[in-house]
Amino acid sequence: MMFTKKVPVWVTHHPLLLIATGLLLVDLFIALQFLDHRHALTVAFLDVGQGDAVFIQAPNGNQLLYDAGPPSGKVLRSLSRVMPFYDRSIDIAVLSHPDMDHIGGFIEVFDRFDISATLISGASSENGVHDEMARLIKEEGSAHLVAQRGMQIELGDGVVVEVLYPDRDTTHMETNDSSIVLRIYYGETSFLLSGDLPSSLEEHVVARDGLRLHANVLKLGHHGSRTSTSPLFLTAVHPDMAIISAGLDNRYGHPHKEVLDRLEEFHIPMLSTGVEGNILFESDGLTVVRR
Repeated sequence: MMFTKKVPVWVTHHPLLLIATGLLLVDLFIALQFLDHRHALTVAFLDVGQGDAVFIQAPNGNQLLYDAGPPSGKVLRSLSRVMPFYDRSIDIAVLSHPDMDHIGGFIEVFDRFDISATLISGASSENGVHDEMARLIKEEGSAHLVAQRGMQIELGDGVVVEVLYPDRDTTHMETNDSSIVLRIYYGETSFLLSGDLPSSLEEHVVARDGLRLHANVLKLGHHGSRTSTSPLFLTAVHPDMAIISAGLDNRYGHPHKEVLDRLEEFHIPMLSTGVEGNILFESDGLTVVRR
């Protein structure tokens, strides 16, 4: 996808036209910056308040959005900071599980972007958003898949997204228990996303995958709640960096002190979207760096 937007070369002193020209120049700068980084895998943990959203782009430009936070408009604002302004398509939308703080923002995303395929956990919810999303997916006409362990998505240029969980029928399960666990790997680097999966099922994944779970960057389960991020899971993943996606001073007390103490015990540094805003990483297949 090439940038073709043209910026006028004429100069005017009309205030409104100056503003418009300035915005075009800013957009051009952002777009060119974005293209400069397209040689790498980009993983952006988006600031959506109290919720989850992760934007992934392969070096060839193919994109995946894992969750979209609550229906607050924040996901679109955060996406505008990591996507060029002219881009109106996302290849794959992954709805980790049907809780409002994970899929509510997809209503806005589906309204703004063309979505080629959706991957869901298979669980249902009575929060209303689940039914609305089912309607939107049908209207969009995108490919509609239920996640199962062993599925692999070749995002392009060597970037592979692997489903580690669920490994069972989730139709009648609690929503958190159905969370899609993804391992994104590119060369010798990897990222691990686990939705709101509780500790008992984290340990089930460890029993199946063991040290294969090692990742450079781990998004902590359930926004840093004490119900996730067990010692066994942390030992297996052994991340270089942990990410907590939670709203600043949220009413749930996320991240929990017990989890923060555990990270300190394991000497794992942590970043929070509530404090940092969007958190972007790039991988060249050998190393992961924060951008």
